Amino acid sequence: MLKHVWMASAALALAMGTSGASPAMAQAGDAAVAAELRAGVAEDMPGLMELYRDLHANPELSFEEVETAAKLAERMRALGFEVTEGVGRTGVVAVMRNGDGPTVMLRADMDGLPVVEQTGLPFASTVTATPATGVETGVMHACGHDTHMAGWIGAAQQLVDHKDEWQGTLVMILQPAEEVGLGALAMLEDGLYERFPKPDYAVAFHDAAQFPAGTIGFSPGYALANVDSVDITVKGIGGHGAYPQATKDPVVLASAIVMKLQTLVSRELSPLEPGVVTVGSFRSGSKHNIISDEAKLQLTVRSYTDESRKLLLDGIARIARGEAMSAGLPEELMPVVEVEDPYTPSTYNDPEFTEMLMAGFRDRFGEDRVMQVPSVMGGEDFSQFRRAAPEDVKSLIFWIGGVPQDEWEAAQAGEASLPSLHSPFWAPDAEKVIATGAEALAAAAIDLMPVGGN
Repeated sequence: MLKHVWMASAALALAMGTSGASPAMAQAGDAAVAAELRAGVAEDMPGLMELYRDLHANPELSFEEVETAAKLAERMRALGFEVTEGVGRTGVVAVMRNGDGPTVMLRADMDGLPVVEQTGLPFASTVTATPATGVETGVMHACGHDTHMAGWIGAAQQLVDHKDEWQGTLVMILQPAEEVGLGALAMLEDGLYERFPKPDYAVAFHDAAQFPAGTIGFSPGYALANVDSVDITVKGIGGHGAYPQATKDPVVLASAIVMKLQTLVSRELSPLEPGVVTVGSFRSGSKHNIISDEAKLQLTVRSYTDESRKLLLDGIARIARGEAMSAGLPEELMPVVEVEDPYTPSTYNDPEFTEMLMAGFRDRFGEDRVMQVPSVMGGEDFSQFRRAAPEDVKSLIFWIGGVPQDEWEAAQAGEASLPSLHSPFWAPDAEKVIATGAEALAAAAIDLMPVGGN
């Protein structure tokens, strides 16, 4: 079997938190090894695509991924992993020890969304379920988690086939409930870092609906946002719509709050610091001529740093109370502001760790397929795995483009619009996403666990 040639860097040794000799890394340009791994993925693709179609046709909602977890756990056992099911309710942890060395964790998420599929695929989901809302709905892998799982299995197969090229402990996890931002925390609270080897490095990918299929995008530093859900109950004194002077109208008060909230980002947050305060729902009243005694607002609040998050949340509470005082509401009728707990913390890609892996990806996939992309205000609870042990775990989540080439070209020519993630029409070029994901995850693990490395 071909062996990797490894290079060392004192600067990277410092960045990776090691002492003494620098950590070993795969030397750029080992084309023969890259070709061997790529050929292995290509050989596995028919089976991986069969798995993908099965996963796509049979999605399960958050914390209900029972059948999904079981079928993938069985595959991991067949590959020789020590497998534990039911971690964090429906999560799966698969461990393979292969000598002394670092511990690398590779993660895929499992849950689908309450979306009625409209892709027209021959294996489109016809599954229905009743989520917590109590309203029956279709279920779809509208966020591409089916490609994540298939790519994850592909990486596992290659890492087993290439065990003589890495040395250390491989921890592969299937995470539930990413779509509701609770699955990673559930696994951690169920002892992920106590019951199983704690990773030195955590790596994952997510398909992307804004890049051509098979391209890789990365964002050093903050990559995805803190996600807070905030409910504001605005109280008032109701009455007849014809006699507003006898009331304290909560609709007018809530409207003032909505408008004032917009100044948090524009006038209180630094122009160099991203933030979003969006009112997604405003509900009050039931009849034309009745002034209600209550209005309810639902907000999504996005930020990157803990300091910005606090500024925005504190500002929301202050503005709600201040506007109520200005409207003459007594203390007992002050608005009630509730911040959902737990929230999804921002995702931080360790910059030097990110650049180290991306340098390898550039050599492997080519400069034209690997690009730095802007951070986004979406959320990802992959962030929890680093946040649980920020001094010990370095993490990276990267994007793999999923837009089919013909659709990409049509969109660039202004002849078509692209569906987004969570759209009922999102149908990525699954073969390119899975092949790229499997190779990238396997290559990253091999590079992080060099034979004879520190």
